[in-house]
Amino acid sequence: MQLRKSERKKAKIKMALQGSAGAGKSFSALLLAQGLTDNNLDKVAVIDTENGSADLYAHLGNYNVLTLKPPYTPESYIKAIQVCEDAEMEVIIIDSVTQCWEELLDFHSKLAGNSFTNWAKVTPRQKMFVDKILQADAHVIATIRTKQDYVLNQINGKYVPEKVGLKAVQRDGLDYEFTLVFDVDIKHFASSSKDRTGLFMGAPDFIISAETGKEILEWCNSGAEVDGSISTTLGLSQSTSVSEESVKGKIAYTNNIQELILLYKEYPEHQEALRADFEIRKSFLNNLSNPQNFSSNGHTN
Repeated sequence: MQLRKSERKKAKIKMALQGSAGAGKSFSALLLAQGLTDNNLDKVAVIDTENGSADLYAHLGNYNVLTLKPPYTPESYIKAIQVCEDAEMEVIIIDSVTQCWEELLDFHSKLAGNSFTNWAKVTPRQKMFVDKILQADAHVIATIRTKQDYVLNQINGKYVPEKVGLKAVQRDGLDYEFTLVFDVDIKHFASSSKDRTGLFMGAPDFIISAETGKEILEWCNSGAEVDGSISTTLGLSQSTSVSEESVKGKIAYTNNIQELILLYKEYPEHQEALRADFEIRKSFLNNLSNPQNFSSNGHTN
C-alpha cells in the first residue's frame, strides 16, 4: 500500500440520456457524439435496438450502425460493445439500454422457484452488462426510456396512486454508475440530474448540440495521461471496485427488503462502512410495507 496525491486522469465519458418516446434521445446522442469526435462520425457506432431509428439521422454523417435483434440479452449487448471496441470506435451509443432490463425481467418471471432467490440469477448478468459499459475504452452514451411513476398516498384511510413524475425503465440506481445524466423532456430541453463534470450543474434547461459534446470532450481531456493500459472512467481505474458513494445511492433506490439484501450481498467490501445506511433503509422499507405503521396524516407512527 502506498499513499499518493489525488490526480484526475483523462477520462472516457460514460453518460446517459433519459426521456420518454419522442424526446429526441437518439438525435441528441448523435449530436453529442459529433462533438466528442470533433465532427468525425466515422468513429461513432450506434447499437440500435429501436427498430432502425438510428438510420433516421444519416444526414448528420457517415456513422456506423450495429442492429440488435431480440432477445435483447445482456450477453448480446456485451458482444455488440466488444465489436465496436474492436473496430476502434471512439464513441459508442447504446440506443437503448431499456430493452436489456425488460429482457431480464421477463427472464426472471419465467424462472421456477422462489422469486427472491431467483434474483441471484439475474443480478450478475445485469452487473456484467454495466461493467462492460464502464470499462469500455470509448466514450459511451446510453439512452434510457422513461415512464410515468406513481406512489401510494393515504387519503381518507385508503391508499391512492399519485403521479410523481417520470422514472427510467431500467434497474433502480443505474444512473449512479454514470458520470453524467441528462433528462430530456418532450420539447427536447435537457437538464442534468447527475453531473460529476460540474459543467452543467445548476445550469438552466438547454437543447443539446454538438457544442455540448465538445464541452464534455474538453473536460475529458483536461486530466493527466493515464499510465499503462488502464483507462479511467468516473475518475477511477478499471481495477477499482464500485465506489462507496455509488452503493449508498443504490441503497436509497431499493424498493423492498429483498432488493436491499441482494444489494448488501453484492458488495461485501462496503458492508461494514454502510451498515447504518442499510439498517436505516431496512427500517424504512419495513414501515412502508406495513400499512398499520402509518397514521391518518401519512406520517409513520
